[in-house]
Amino acid sequence: MKRMTKYFAIFLSGLLLASCAAMDEMVPQGSTTTSEQVQEATGVIPERSEADVAGIYTYAGQGFAVFGSSQNAHNDFGYPAVCIAQDSNGPDMVCANSNYNWFSPSYDYSDRQSNYILCYLRYSYFYNQIRLCNEVLSGYIGTDYATASQTARHSAGQALAVRAFDYLGMAPYYQFRYVDSKNLPCVPIVLEGMTQEQYAANPRASVETVYGRIITDLTQAIDLLEGYNRSGDKSRVDQQVAYGIRARAYLSMGMYAEAAADAEAALEGYTPYSLAEVSVPAFCNMADHNWLWGILQESDQVQMLVSWPSHLCSFSATSYTAGTGVYKRISSALYDVIPSTDVRKGWWTDARNQTPLLDGLSWAGYPGRDIPTLTIPNTKVAFSPYSVVKFGMKHGIGSTDNASDWCLMRAEEMILIRAEGLVMSGREAEGRQVLEDFVRNYRDPEYTCTASTPEQLQTEIWKQRRIELWGEGFSMYDIMRLNKPMVRIHGSSTYNWPDAYAFNIEPNDPYLLLRFPLRETNSNTAIPATENTGGTAPQPRQNSDLRDGVTE
Repeated sequence: MKRMTKYFAIFLSGLLLASCAAMDEMVPQGSTTTSEQVQEATGVIPERSEADVAGIYTYAGQGFAVFGSSQNAHNDFGYPAVCIAQDSNGPDMVCANSNYNWFSPSYDYSDRQSNYILCYLRYSYFYNQIRLCNEVLSGYIGTDYATASQTARHSAGQALAVRAFDYLGMAPYYQFRYVDSKNLPCVPIVLEGMTQEQYAANPRASVETVYGRIITDLTQAIDLLEGYNRSGDKSRVDQQVAYGIRARAYLSMGMYAEAAADAEAALEGYTPYSLAEVSVPAFCNMADHNWLWGILQESDQVQMLVSWPSHLCSFSATSYTAGTGVYKRISSALYDVIPSTDVRKGWWTDARNQTPLLDGLSWAGYPGRDIPTLTIPNTKVAFSPYSVVKFGMKHGIGSTDNASDWCLMRAEEMILIRAEGLVMSGREAEGRQVLEDFVRNYRDPEYTCTASTPEQLQTEIWKQRRIELWGEGFSMYDIMRLNKPMVRIHGSSTYNWPDAYAFNIEPNDPYLLLRFPLRETNSNTAIPATENTGGTAPQPRQNSDLRDGVTE
């Protein structure tokens, strides 16, 4: 049995299998409490938000966001939980096959079962937040924004942008990529002013219709947010963030010139983390100059075990990672293709469990001790090789306070979108230069891109995204939009993957598509229970001959 604190013993007793419990055993909050959540949020942070918008942002990182605290679902902590689930489906973020791993259903793809918690969580999180956005927008039905107050324009602009972000959080996963699937069914569209009868018989809109709604909302949001100053509060959407969300949408649609232009607009005034800034654990503070948008986490609001540091950060003294050894690790297949001159190779420990990123740093209360090998009774077990050290703790290494911010958008992502957009829209030399300037100036001074065709350059940019954005929720987004196989193993080599998770999946396998939760198909007569049920569950060692063009 792994070591655990008394705190763990109290809250984990009887819950070790809850991460893969059937959904019909849980009672979700659903959309019936969203008005209460708005009121609660505005009571917590009245100085930051007007009443009708505050709940949208608070909900994004709320502990027990979908199911409520009575259910003790410790993988229910808002959008960061969705990101971890998405990366757990992917090829690059390894974790132990353990009862303490709340994301194990995403690793073995049992989250494709319609009555599982993660199936419901990944669907309902977005629709709950869409409902919050629609509540804001319902107050402006019939409003002529050309003559509306500045407050009305800015509130509606934020709600439209977040609603588009939510649809974009689902569209790439419930149907295959836009360029091949425009006329195929995606997800239902829920808009302000819809009646309960419309909710109860709301069919899946086509991929083209869903993306059309995303672009329409964002284009209007960009107009409405003209002149909006969020006064340093980067938890809110401003015009540049709206451009950034639209850049992502255009990238998914294969509209590369538009993606490059929007990424450039989003980037104005922002610069990446420097080499020095990523030579220590980071990615936990919204005040950082390269963050365009983030989720603010404050100590009096965070549910400590039910938070992203508990499940992803290796430095929390109140966590599943350090406390039970379910450290998130990089696949050694990807680690091995990172040059030794690249500072990012230090974002994970090596095969000997060492990294220069931790030189001179100590765990709180244990000065001078080697952090990876340090063991603390009832608090920390030793790291496993290839454990992540990219993500720091806002309150310091070894803190018991998991109030660390979550990054929703940063300059580096926009640079890589711009590079790919330029390359794939016929401006190959410019795109190559953008890529080389970024990597050489901010990550690896010896980097040179050797790709010789646009397709090879796109694959190289995908490689850079896999390294740069590791753990931030983009793994399956890229696989789905690029129509790539999900590759964890090569032949007989399973690298550092546990046997149960050691498999590959073809790019057109319908088992990649997310399932509609049982509760949705039971309550929405327009979505039969047979929707998105194709394919079969992956088996260990399957498709071992597949390659992705990056890790071989």
